[in-house]
This record gives sequence, structure tokens and C-alpha cells, in this order.
Amino acid sequence: MSDSSNIKQVAPPEGYAGEGFFATKLSEVVGLARANSMWPLPFATSCCGIEYMATMAATYDIGRFGSERMSFSPRQADMLLVMGTIAKKMAPILRQVYEQMAEPKWVIAVGACASTGGVFDTYSVLQGIDKVIPVDVYVPGCPPRPEQILDGILELQNIVKNESVRRRSSDEYKDLLNSYNIK
Repeated sequence: MSDSSNIKQVAPPEGYAGEGFFATKLSEVVGLARANSMWPLPFATSCCGIEYMATMAATYDIGRFGSERMSFSPRQADMLLVMGTIAKKMAPILRQVYEQMAEPKWVIAVGACASTGGVFDTYSVLQGIDKVIPVDVYVPGCPPRPEQILDGILELQNIVKNESVRRRSSDEYKDLLNSYNIK
């Protein structure tokens, strides 16, 4: 056995005593937490909503990605999934739902109808929800398969994880929101 009195103890740097520390940027920790605990608000009007139901079920299990808690109140959600055809008369309601969400908030346009109006190129159908609210991720398809919806959620998680904590409060972003006025 060796004599323990010969071992020299090295003290941690000043201010770092205790259990230890982990060095990283605050924005990275916040981004990781936000990305893995998103609360979705489904705004489904047609067949894409049915595919989203399959995405929530056991086979695809959206809960694996931190989105298990569905929110049916915009005030408690941070991810809005718009699925299906949006009539022009529904546009102000969609905008109001978006505005009721607390910051930070993100939007996924699921399917061809939400993204571009789909096959409904008529006077009564909104030709893409990006005419009234900003969209972060577009999921193509008519309707998109559950795997595509999950891929869109993973893409949004990547965006959230890497964006700045202050991005949503910038003047640039507020100007973008103001440019989406419905007349």
C-alpha cells in the first residue's frame, strides 16, 4: 500500500468549487431544452389531420421527440401545425390563433393545401398559410405520410436548437410579422 500523505491535492479554479461545472453557452442549453419539449397545437381541417393522428399513435409515436403533450389552447402551445385547406374566411382566425401563442413560437405547414393551396386554386382558398403567418417548416405531400410529418418536426427541432435566444424579439422579426397583415 502506498502512503496517501504523498498525494498532492489540486484545488479547482477559484469560483468553481463544489460538484463541478459544465461549460457551454446559455443559448445552446436553452435551445436544446426548447427543441426537446415542444408543445404542438394541431390546426387540422382535412385529410392531413388524419395522418397527424397516425403520427401521434403508437406506431410512429411523436412523444419520442418531446411533443407528446398536445395543447388545444394556443396560450399553452409553442408549435402550431396547420394541416389541410384553409379558406380565406378562416385566415383571420388562423392569424388570431397564431397571435395568441406566447413567444417563442414556431409554425409547420403540413401538406400541399397548407403550403400552397394544393389542388384548390380557387377564389375561396388561401394559397398558402405563409400569406397570413410566418412558416418555419413546410412538409410536402397530399397528404404527407406520418414519416414526413415526423421529419418536419425533426427539422423544426434542428432550427430551434440552433437559433439565437434573442432572434424572436428582434426588430427584423417584428417587421416580418407586421408585413403579414390581413386586409
